[in-house]
Amino acid sequence: MQPKPELGHMDVDAQDIALVGGLLAGSRRDLAKAITLVESTRAEHRARAGKLLDALLPHTGRSMRIGISGVPGVGKSTFIEALGMSLIESGHRVAVLAVDPSSTVHGGSILGDKTRMELLSQRTEAFIRPSPSSGSLGGVAEHTREALLLCEAAGYDIIIVETVGVGQSETAVAGMTDAFVLLMLPNAGDDLQAIKKGIMELADLVVFNKADIDPTAAQLAAAQMRSALSMLHPASANWQPPVLTLSAIRKDGLVEFWHVIEKLRRTLDASGEFAAKRRHQALAWMWQQIDAGLRGRFRENPAVKTALAEISVSVESGATTPAAAAQRLLALASRTF
Repeated sequence: MQPKPELGHMDVDAQDIALVGGLLAGSRRDLAKAITLVESTRAEHRARAGKLLDALLPHTGRSMRIGISGVPGVGKSTFIEALGMSLIESGHRVAVLAVDPSSTVHGGSILGDKTRMELLSQRTEAFIRPSPSSGSLGGVAEHTREALLLCEAAGYDIIIVETVGVGQSETAVAGMTDAFVLLMLPNAGDDLQAIKKGIMELADLVVFNKADIDPTAAQLAAAQMRSALSMLHPASANWQPPVLTLSAIRKDGLVEFWHVIEKLRRTLDASGEFAAKRRHQALAWMWQQIDAGLRGRFRENPAVKTALAEISVSVESGATTPAAAAQRLLALASRTF
């Protein structure tokens, strides 16, 4: 008889005992079921998901978490597949949490990352989970952090989070990963100017993909990026973000890329920043959950629900300012909070 796995301080429901056992054994099927559970909006599922995460907490935190962001067409999926295959050949287990943008019109999402990473998806050492952004800001899905922890509990030692792209708000991935990688195109032109200063300051590594198309342009773009980064304040006082060129489709430069990631890990470990970063991220996640919970309680407040339609009409007609309307709604909610 196998020993009972060590669980956290809160036991899971009886119906999820088998799910926990399968997940800890590395079952991709059970991992997918667990992520579906944490992504559910049903109250009973949310309660089960909370207990499940608490129970699995002792089995998390041992992976290297890598965030990948980049301009459209830069080849994020090709890069992730090539990197994932290389890491698997080196003995790693790789999980990819890919976020696809949801339509602002009908809310749907293509979720085509498994198709774009066909070779990687066929490997038993890999797990790919596409999720819709569903309107969440920051380039990640609402429950990406929970999915990340579940992947760690399932034994994946490399977790890659692919964002929907690059934009002013797409920095949330840096708040949940250990290494934030910004992928660029050699012939990006004015795209360098379009990328916000904030996201460049958060980058731990900048990579110019598709360098095989025009090696000279790639080297020139890399030199310009190094110059730009030298004028910014890096996220860590002990790490100046390197700039690399590679070709994911030709598998050129992947080994050098991973050596930089390993060097980053050693550097942050030696300075104590790695553990401090994880602690800060956990605390920030707590406050994000508080903010989300308060917004949910506000919308479900009976007094708010009763007055919301009338106040909304008043704001739309110009009879009430948005600030005054917000204060009135908050006052209604505070009476029963």
